[in-house]
Amino acid sequence: MSLTLVGIAGIILLLAVLFFLGMPVGFAMGIVGFCGFWYVVSFNAAITMAGADLWTTFSKYGLTVIPLFIFLGYLAFNAGIAEKLYSTAYKWFGHWRGGLAIATIGADELFAAICGSNTATAATMGAVALPQMKKYNYDTRLSSGTVVTGGTLGTVMPPSVVLIIIGLQTEQSIIKLFLAGILPAILLGILFILTIFVICRLYPHFGPAGPKTSFKEKIRSLTGIIEALVIFVLVIGGLYAGIFTPTEAGAVGVFFTLIITAVTKRLTWKGLLDSVMETLKISCMVFVLVSGAIIFGRFLAITRLPFMIADFAASLPVSPLVILAIVLLIYLIGGCFVDSLGFLVLTIPIFFPLGVALGFDPIWYAIIITMVTTMGAITPPVGVNIYVIKALAPEIELATIFKSVSYFLLACILCIIILIIFPQIVLVIPNMVH
Repeated sequence: MSLTLVGIAGIILLLAVLFFLGMPVGFAMGIVGFCGFWYVVSFNAAITMAGADLWTTFSKYGLTVIPLFIFLGYLAFNAGIAEKLYSTAYKWFGHWRGGLAIATIGADELFAAICGSNTATAATMGAVALPQMKKYNYDTRLSSGTVVTGGTLGTVMPPSVVLIIIGLQTEQSIIKLFLAGILPAILLGILFILTIFVICRLYPHFGPAGPKTSFKEKIRSLTGIIEALVIFVLVIGGLYAGIFTPTEAGAVGVFFTLIITAVTKRLTWKGLLDSVMETLKISCMVFVLVSGAIIFGRFLAITRLPFMIADFAASLPVSPLVILAIVLLIYLIGGCFVDSLGFLVLTIPIFFPLGVALGFDPIWYAIIITMVTTMGAITPPVGVNIYVIKALAPEIELATIFKSVSYFLLACILCIIILIIFPQIVLVIPNMVH
């Protein structure tokens, strides 16, 4: 059997394992990659490859950036920083029609700037915003859809764990990826807000206006964003200025958050322990995914399948944008059936060389892939954010949440189209640093 056929057989076997046996993505990639490498070379070579590559990767000091930023997000969550952000946004926008939903998106945007997880962002804002929107008789289709999709901002806005993983897998600058994600995350948030405006224009009863607040109350409420703003400026500003490496920035963010919570006495011992436990669980999940991706990526590399696909696609007499559209469609469909982060890690060794061969800027291409990955977190049947909100509000029917997401998927697609037409939105800040 030729190396190309071996690579194709490995991918088919992997998909069969993922879809039909329900094996975790990281373990499935590791097993298929190891056995494939064993078949192509030898058992001893496969053992040596797995041991050497895993040691080389996980002995790197820089990999600690993942648990640090996850820990930072959970500290902020358990310390109540998100509640203060929502309260501020509510004071400014709550009196508008759909204002509570707009306030939720605004608070999501701010919280995402210090939390690298879309599920943590969705869970935090769901716990804070859903009871308020229920209190003011918001339609569950608007309230649940807002919270589910608003959580995706945590995937794009730095310090995004997804961007860190892409940077590690593709050897791109994590600092540049962080900076490249700022404007797309803001654009996506604006499009979500415009979506809420349109929905409430068409269906006024979906989002009744809340009580008005005085200008003095609005100004006083701005103190609620100071902590999050300082953490963001300290972390991202330090990266931008070259003061910190990504790992140092994560450590500084965690230390500063601990100082804030200690001074204000808002973080209990239970909250601290919960933050540690959640950080351990998510970090271990990410590291298993990375381990499987390393082994599977080495198997694909030795079959040369990704490079053959890249060369073939580059030689096709069609626009690179047509091929990009096909790749994004594959990500969108794959995200409907496989965990979006797992599918991303699985496909990076195949599709990233393809994007580079087509002449796309690696930083821009990484952001585009991240944007379409965010949609996997909110598309049925396995959109993880959907089930987070279902757990928070069991009285809302799952079908209702699925339907609510459809309003916001168009905003996600429009955002990707805008970034394709105007790539400088992604590249302007990283190029300034360069």
